[in-house]
Amino acid sequence: MAIPKDKALFDYAVRLADDQLVLGHRLSEWCGRAPTLEEELALANMGLDLIGQARSLYTYAGEVEGEGRDEDALAYLRSEREFANMLLVEQPNDDFAHTMVRQLFHAAFMTPYWEAMTGSADATLSGIAGKAVKEARYHLRHSAEWIVRLGDGTEESHARTRAALDHLWVFTGELFEMDETALSLLDRGVAVDARALKPEWDRAMNETLARAGLDRPGEIAMLSGGRTGRHSEHLGHLLAEMQYMQRAYPGMTW
Repeated sequence: MAIPKDKALFDYAVRLADDQLVLGHRLSEWCGRAPTLEEELALANMGLDLIGQARSLYTYAGEVEGEGRDEDALAYLRSEREFANMLLVEQPNDDFAHTMVRQLFHAAFMTPYWEAMTGSADATLSGIAGKAVKEARYHLRHSAEWIVRLGDGTEESHARTRAALDHLWVFTGELFEMDETALSLLDRGVAVDARALKPEWDRAMNETLARAGLDRPGEIAMLSGGRTGRHSEHLGHLLAEMQYMQRAYPGMTW
């Protein structure tokens, strides 16, 4: 693989794109299976929002790299170890409560993230953030409303949401990690300081979980590794499905 002209910026744009693409694909898996027609349309539209963000970020990463790779090459022709998405977004849907809890965790982080990114010294990332923040605010409102309905609903919906919270909480620590790549771009005024977003994320969690009658999970050791290509067993299965057509018929167009 060619070495990008600005490797830190390339890596940063790609990892952000990977987050949105993988989560967008997870939401697309609800097509034909959502609890109601209205919710199916909502999930599909949120998935398209995320995939649209991924397209813009991959395109920019390809321009930074300057070696001719476009959004399709970066999305469909990289291996599992080359993907740098967070572990949270690759976790399977399991049931509707798992999907909504995963959405809440992600959207509560991405809303202040995109807001902060609008002030980036990088004009392209700032521009992408300006559109994405409006979508993230809707994703946060949508998932928070569902968590309240599920947590404050039936005994079964409460129990399933409780189980989803306990299962997925271990992946939330990675949201706020800053590695060498992010820190170097933070110094240049390009990246967002994810650590500074934790109080806002905590406030959103506490408020939503209190309305839902759900207890916040206790402090536990967190899992990470996605940014360096160490993924759970779920990503490989996801990529096998998502990349099948491009790998089976290279270069094919509609």
